[in-house]
Amino acid sequence: MALKPLRPCRHPGCRELTGDGYCPKHKPKRAARRVSAEWHGWYSLSIWTDDLRPAQLLREPWCRECARRGVRTRATVVDHVRPHKGDWQLFIDPANHQSLCETCHNRKTAREMAEERRENGKN
Repeated sequence: MALKPLRPCRHPGCRELTGDGYCPKHKPKRAARRVSAEWHGWYSLSIWTDDLRPAQLLREPWCRECARRGVRTRATVVDHVRPHKGDWQLFIDPANHQSLCETCHNRKTAREMAEERRENGKN
């Protein structure tokens, strides 16, 4: 089996020969992965996948946000009106659930995350 020829490091000005793009001195470091909160696993529990989520989508099959704008869009995501942040009672409370389409859910989540970053930046 033929080997790849060695080439100069991709770092500007470095002439070290390497076979994988960067020499050991200039090899980019992997970004640290964010640690997932332990409650993220709750979305895999059967109480969510088999009971709460399907029941909410049956009760409210259309996106609540789109309906406010007069558009009828099928809901695919069950969202927590108030983020539960690990509060089990808030997580399972059907009064805290709303049906949203993926676009509206992503928009709402991005807005909440931006607000949280702003609040944490002030402290």
